[in-house]
Amino acid sequence: MMAHGRPSRATIKDLLPNSDIEAEDREVERREIEDLEGVVPLAGALQLLQALPAERWTIATSGTRPLATVRLRAAGLPIPDSMITGSEVKIGKPDPEPYLKAAALLGFAAADCVVVEDTAAGVRSGRAAGARVIGFTTTMSAEELRDAGANWILHDCRDIRVQSVDGDLRLALGEQ
Repeated sequence: MMAHGRPSRATIKDLLPNSDIEAEDREVERREIEDLEGVVPLAGALQLLQALPAERWTIATSGTRPLATVRLRAAGLPIPDSMITGSEVKIGKPDPEPYLKAAALLGFAAADCVVVEDTAAGVRSGRAAGARVIGFTTTMSAEELRDAGANWILHDCRDIRVQSVDGDLRLALGEQ
């Protein structure tokens, strides 16, 4: 799973170092945009996003904006007003840049944010940015997520409940 959670350009460069990386990347994106079979929301994702104020969450993805938008629509999830995509960072996950930019976009320090991730590269990125990270066991084992530095390991979004306490948002977690 060396590709999961990383920018496709980085994986192509690792696997096909002598190829036309930009052309290969365009082809990968084209295929990913066309392949929507099996694209479904993570259990509880819609409910979690509906419980959060729109200005308090965003997405930091290794994919491009067109790919993220197509997949979010296919999954029936809201598209945030702004997001950080792989084309908006110089160094993708596991580097902290995506989550540092996402936190800044929301007007917060990364240390004041909670990242939800399902890949080791994403967990490492969030932790390197200084955020606390919830790792979901949807694509990786709890052990892999713990080894990557996840603060909490949960099954999916159903294990997160949003609470408002004196105007502050708090998350109640049903940790495994």
